Amino acid sequence: MVLKNTFIYVCSDAVGETAEAVVRATIRQFTNNEIGVKRYSHIQTEEEIETIVKEVKQNNSFIAYTLVQPELRAKMQQEAIRQDIRAVDVMGPMMQAYIDTFNDDPKPEPGQRQVLDEEYFKRIEAVEFAVKYDDGKDVKGLLLADVVLIGVSRTSKTPLSIFLAHKGIKTANLPILPEMEPPEELFKPADRMVVGLTIDPGHLLKIRTERLKTLGLPAQSKYASMDQIKKELQTAGNWMQQLDCPVINVSDKSIEETAGIIMKIRSEI
Repeated sequence: MVLKNTFIYVCSDAVGETAEAVVRATIRQFTNNEIGVKRYSHIQTEEEIETIVKEVKQNNSFIAYTLVQPELRAKMQQEAIRQDIRAVDVMGPMMQAYIDTFNDDPKPEPGQRQVLDEEYFKRIEAVEFAVKYDDGKDVKGLLLADVVLIGVSRTSKTPLSIFLAHKGIKTANLPILPEMEPPEELFKPADRMVVGLTIDPGHLLKIRTERLKTLGLPAQSKYASMDQIKKELQTAGNWMQQLDCPVINVSDKSIEETAGIIMKIRSEI
């Protein structure tokens, strides 16, 4: 039985995004929702590892780590054995396979993916773009984006835009309201891909009802009525049919899954 306030520990001599992504993907495979992630980034000394491993031992948890520095990786392995805890080397086997296959050695500096290079600045620019052109705030973004997301409220347009931005994809999104006329910019020729996001009515009703509860508003609001939802989805369906764009049902998909579908479609165009 897993207790509340239990964490899986992520350790890295860089940022730790890779290990955390793997851990969160693992957590999603299980029904327990009480597991959290505690991340220790930019680890530089063996003493830090000793302290972290002791904490993990006390909390009866385990570690997922990405350590490029050989001495830190060795220390983690030693401490895990000494304290009798599990420590999963997320990148080690993959790096060893690369070394054995291509007869090459990894760069000694941690966090290579964080180097301030062209790709890094591309991601920063894409995030700024997603914020600027979120929720149809400026329709000019519909002509400048790499990807335009359209859909009714609560189809995850904003978090999906930010996720794609972190992949370097400039994304704008536009909400669809019942009987709303689409902006002309949406139909103008541009070097972009428009993606429609749809959702099952019952699933959307549940999401919107919970949203109203969170905001302390009455659940009987028009926003969370089935009639309103069906009208909005009908309007959205008409738009998507006119645009002849790819349509993704996000009812049972995570942000990562939907983003993966979009990136696959882009790669095939």
